[in-house]
Amino acid sequence: MDIMYSIVDFFVSGGAFMYPILVVFAVGAAISIERYVTLTRVTARNESAWERVQAALVEGDFEKARELTREDDSAISKLLAMGLDRQGIVRRREDIETAMEEQMMEIIPQLEKRTPYIALGANLATLLGLLGTIMGLITAFTAVANANPAEKADLLSASISVAMNTTAFGLLVAIPLLITNQVLLAKTSAIIDSLEMASIKALNVISANAKRRVEA
Repeated sequence: MDIMYSIVDFFVSGGAFMYPILVVFAVGAAISIERYVTLTRVTARNESAWERVQAALVEGDFEKARELTREDDSAISKLLAMGLDRQGIVRRREDIETAMEEQMMEIIPQLEKRTPYIALGANLATLLGLLGTIMGLITAFTAVANANPAEKADLLSASISVAMNTTAFGLLVAIPLLITNQVLLAKTSAIIDSLEMASIKALNVISANAKRRVEA
């Protein structure tokens, strides 16, 4: 309980700027959790879909591959479906590749959405903490100017200690948000890399199949 009282006292003594920093933390934490869960699910679904589609591609069963991608709404299925739908229509690899790149341009923003707000929240928390400290120091020096000379040192020391609480709280919020932002960026980058890898492998299989058909 002593720890809880200390935390409450630390928060209350920090002043009005502690509340907007707390709001920033709540919003940033909510976005972080939602993005982490979403990206983890996307990764799992992509891996599962790719295993099934890749097996069909290796066997040269493009009809089965098309059916698998149509039945699944994972990001990798949407990407491969765009290329497989054109596999029997166009002959040039460039046309199929362009179609898949177009689909990638739709997928990437969905993977990256809301993540930049986490970094923004970290910056806001830091700046709000500094602003709260500055405002607290201004108030402290104003109060000290009219205080008894014998009490000035103690009053100023106590006021500065309270004013620094907002900077400390801002940093306590900003640091986890920055770390979380980097983790989410890494997960997003890994998903994008896996999508590009899958598209290149699918293109190679499609191109090899088209070449065999021409030679035959």
